[in-house]
Amino acid sequence: MTADLAATPGTPTEPSYPTRFRAGGDRNRRLGRPLKVVGRVKGVDEALLDRIGRGMYERDELGARLADAIRLRAGTPGRVEMGQFRAALAHGIDAVPDAPPALRAFFEEVQAEPAWLDRALVEEGARVFRRLGQNAQDVLLQLSLVGGYRFGGPTDLLVATGGLTGGQTLRRLAETQKWGAALANPEALLPVQGEGWRLTVHVRLMHALVNHAFEDQWDTATWGLPINQADQASTLGLFDGVLIIGSRALGVPVSGRESRALMHLWKYVGWLMGVHEDFLVDDEWERHRIDYHVLLAQGPMTEAGPALAQAVVDAQAERHYPGWPAALQGVRARYERERLLSMLTVFLGPESMREFGLPMRPPWAHAYLVGLNTLRYRVLRHLPGGKDRLWRWGGRRAQWLLDSYFQGDAEDVGKLRA
Repeated sequence: MTADLAATPGTPTEPSYPTRFRAGGDRNRRLGRPLKVVGRVKGVDEALLDRIGRGMYERDELGARLADAIRLRAGTPGRVEMGQFRAALAHGIDAVPDAPPALRAFFEEVQAEPAWLDRALVEEGARVFRRLGQNAQDVLLQLSLVGGYRFGGPTDLLVATGGLTGGQTLRRLAETQKWGAALANPEALLPVQGEGWRLTVHVRLMHALVNHAFEDQWDTATWGLPINQADQASTLGLFDGVLIIGSRALGVPVSGRESRALMHLWKYVGWLMGVHEDFLVDDEWERHRIDYHVLLAQGPMTEAGPALAQAVVDAQAERHYPGWPAALQGVRARYERERLLSMLTVFLGPESMREFGLPMRPPWAHAYLVGLNTLRYRVLRHLPGGKDRLWRWGGRRAQWLLDSYFQGDAEDVGKLRA
């Protein structure tokens, strides 16, 4: 179901949006004020808002055709088996004899390189991402993930799929953490051979399959398609523009060159994910402009938001903290919960904390991180070998966080790496 314009013969065309479009009203404008100021957004662009609204009825068509082919009955011409998809993902489409048309079309697209791609800039972006270390994980968890729960639609889909509630919370957080860590590795996004490339392409198929499974039962008139282009643009903005703003807020300097490299990395990731080219940008400030309009386009919070936010906070007690003895695991868990609440209070503000039903905390975690990052990135970084130490530190912190989401179970970590 794609709909740019809905019209009847002989009548003027009228834009067609789901009812959640711009339903957040004054609340969204309040929530968007900090982004408008920090992102240097000059005003509201109605044409951009229209594009975002129409994007709520648009899907990743290439991924949708592959999902359709996978869901065909056995023996139907053109059917794609998951074994064929996994073989193409691991070895390239030429490794699949007599590949079905939908599978070949999908992999020929993602194995090719867009004309605008700069591989050297992608690798530089990965180095910047790696250098951010735990700061990136803090921003992506608190400002991007939990911050995104303030609006209905994608949150309701997460609850419907069991994606981030109940016993699945830790595993889903770990999968996201693992994907992010993989993107920061050297050559991670080289087609077929790069782990980050394979994980990204796999996620694209999973999104297409979710659309296929839920579209008929989904309230499309209210929310748009289950996973749509506008929401994918929103998610991409949470991973690039919001990551940059949040890292700077934690005292990490991000130069113009580093910003462009990080944006280019995520532009390529977005392209691999099937995000429409209208929402793929290299420029940080253009991303902030899009993000501001995406925020204005959202509907109000639903009951899914508090459920998801509280599940993330509660999950801190379920993690295993490597290097801490069993007797002190509870102490570390309480510390991590308080640290998370302290940072959420600063990043999201009192209004959102009340809406989520989360207790507010003093900004002690933000304060100590700004001081630590000032020392780490503005002083120690400029000492001999400082940049290399930062990159190694970032990689170690990412792996520690990944292990902590798996209760220290080496078998579970191995399964995720497979």
